[in-house]
Amino acid sequence: MFNTLRTLILSCILSLTASFAFSQSNSKVVAKAGDGIYLLLRRHGLDPTQHLQAFMELNKKNIGQDNSLYAGRTYFLPSGSAGAAEKTTVKAATAPSVLEVPLFGEDYARVEILDRELQGAVYYLMAGHSGPDPGAVGKYGPYMLSEDEYAYDVTVRLARRLMEHGATVYMIIQDPDDGIRDENILKMDRDELSYSGKPIPYDHNKRLRQRVNEVNKLYLQHQNDYQRMLSVHVDSRSKSQNIDVFFYHHENSPSGQALAERIHEVFTNKYNRYQPNRDYYGSVSPRSSLYVVKYSNPPTVFVELGNIRNDKDQRRFVIPNNRQALANWICDGIMADYKASKEK
Repeated sequence: MFNTLRTLILSCILSLTASFAFSQSNSKVVAKAGDGIYLLLRRHGLDPTQHLQAFMELNKKNIGQDNSLYAGRTYFLPSGSAGAAEKTTVKAATAPSVLEVPLFGEDYARVEILDRELQGAVYYLMAGHSGPDPGAVGKYGPYMLSEDEYAYDVTVRLARRLMEHGATVYMIIQDPDDGIRDENILKMDRDELSYSGKPIPYDHNKRLRQRVNEVNKLYLQHQNDYQRMLSVHVDSRSKSQNIDVFFYHHENSPSGQALAERIHEVFTNKYNRYQPNRDYYGSVSPRSSLYVVKYSNPPTVFVELGNIRNDKDQRRFVIPNNRQALANWICDGIMADYKASKEK
């Protein structure tokens, strides 16, 4: 197990250029009972992280509440599907590099490196709580939702997105059994491990020290590199309180603040685009007393994704498309921050 986990140092500093020739026609498929957009796209050879928006544009008049699909109805697939009449063709001389990352699960283990925009950047991703500590818990109908499962799913999706752009990524908390999951209700378990393969302690302070110590040891190995750390959490407040995604940084970390502000800017722009009739109230503020913010050596951003007890916020976590959107938007902010750092 230890050797397997060590191979999951998610490093992809690779040189590549890709040239794609896609079919210009859109094929039609019929949705099956229980299909969501992710399942439908994957079944027909399309990566949901790349083709979700195109699919929604093609089928916007035929998509139900919460991006659901109607069983028995016909949907258009974006060009380039392996299920299309003319399958995607890739020139062998310019084929993208591909990684196999078992930590992402069977459906997502194959990672195509799309570009090198994050080459030279090192990221430490830390899902909150885990192991014996589920974190905040909310009730969703007859189900219980735990913070650690949803924070982990967003974090591992983020890891995959960063890798697609050439980053070196360390998942500080790992669950080799779960991978990226597209279920609405994520089963609670306690089998997460630390990056080094050690069990996560029961004692709260020991848990925090363990993960921060592992980050700081890795930090020493990359002293000459651009390094950042993100700790992903889900808050718990009064059930009636609907909150937006917000970000904490250390008061004496200009780099941590800059990263938080760039991710926050992406969220603000995305809400203005996709929910123009509501304001976005997510914020950036110092919170130097948080253990992982205070003691982690890399500039750190602590992310709160919402209130796990609030009905509206729960939709942000329970719907897998929304979890992917959270990961995508965080990734966009990270990329903007790295680009800005290189321009200085």
